[in-house]
Amino acid sequence: MTTGQTARSPLWILIAAGIVLGLGMGVRQTYGLFIEPINADLGVSVASISLAIAIQNLLWGVVTPFCGAIADRYGTGRVLVVGGLFYAGGLVLTAFAQGPVAVFAGTGLLVGLGVSAASFPLVLSVVARSAPDDRRNTWLGLASAGGSVGQFLLLPGAQGLIAAFGWVNALLVLAALAFLIVPLAASLSMKPGTTQGSAQSLSTALEEARGHGGYWLLTAGFFVCGFHVSFIATHLPGYIVSCNLPAFVGATALGLIGFFNIIGGLMAGWLGQRFRVKYLLAGIYLARAAAITIFVLAPKVDVVVWAFSATFGLLWLSTVPLTSALVGQIFGPRYMATLFGIVMLGHQVGAFFGAWLGGLSFDMTGSYDTVWWIAILLGLLAAALHWPIEDKTIQRPATEAAS
Repeated sequence: MTTGQTARSPLWILIAAGIVLGLGMGVRQTYGLFIEPINADLGVSVASISLAIAIQNLLWGVVTPFCGAIADRYGTGRVLVVGGLFYAGGLVLTAFAQGPVAVFAGTGLLVGLGVSAASFPLVLSVVARSAPDDRRNTWLGLASAGGSVGQFLLLPGAQGLIAAFGWVNALLVLAALAFLIVPLAASLSMKPGTTQGSAQSLSTALEEARGHGGYWLLTAGFFVCGFHVSFIATHLPGYIVSCNLPAFVGATALGLIGFFNIIGGLMAGWLGQRFRVKYLLAGIYLARAAAITIFVLAPKVDVVVWAFSATFGLLWLSTVPLTSALVGQIFGPRYMATLFGIVMLGHQVGAFFGAWLGGLSFDMTGSYDTVWWIAILLGLLAAALHWPIEDKTIQRPATEAAS
């Protein structure tokens, strides 16, 4: 097998996808660690930094469907190259920021554009097309677990870099890691049209999804996922410090979320191959609501924090392979980057509110408690939304004409 053939083999595609997601998702999960030092050194308020992260999340959601449409038409590799360049550039700009404008431009705008072009919808669409049909959900779980590995390794790594070399140098190291997405893009440059026999056009696929009630329920449910993970990733370290616990407890908590997220992602892929996906998603959101309720009411000691982190880690990104699998199950993998990208928009609108409301609540009241209770109610709502989703595969004529 030649080097080019190896780089395009299904197994290597799976490995490269896991690494790209590990870098992309791992780096962005470290932002909660930079809020305090940026606030201390630059005098930028917690609410302003939170708003920059919220804008990043919202931009990620708005731009991702367009990146997905470009990838579905021209191939994912080119889009990933642009994403890696924007991602690294945004981190460098934030590192040299002197005030809120550069923080907004780097953390909000450039990183938001970068992660839009190098995140789950695009990467998982390539995995879905290259995976064996009878193992697609498992492969999606394995690739998603790569994002969890990145979080597990980069969170304590970033904390160590901040402690040893300062937050500026830590961001520059993370920028160098984000740049590695560029060379890895070559292995994920598959053009969708070469793997699918259906001649369905993108406009027809979008119209089909627009008229499918379950698609909108899935999108609304993913809003809750975004709210949860963005609020916790951004504000859990600050919340733990506000409970008079040492900062290392917060960094360890996020690291534990990353570690157990690996297990959760793998379990989700395995379970999704054996049980109805919509019921698994409903169960995950119900379990999240229960875990947050217990955490809010329990005494805040390090063991309780770490137990919550481990539990929530199992539920953290386990929604991603299942949600993407459900999109592929209903509509097929041909336009999965676009259709899952639109679902991701719901996720990122939730992420915007999770990051922003957390900072706003703290600045206005000195507490995060209100947002924790909102997160509980949203978890219950998401569980209810997933239950009635119509998850049967849409049957189309084999020679459906393109418009």
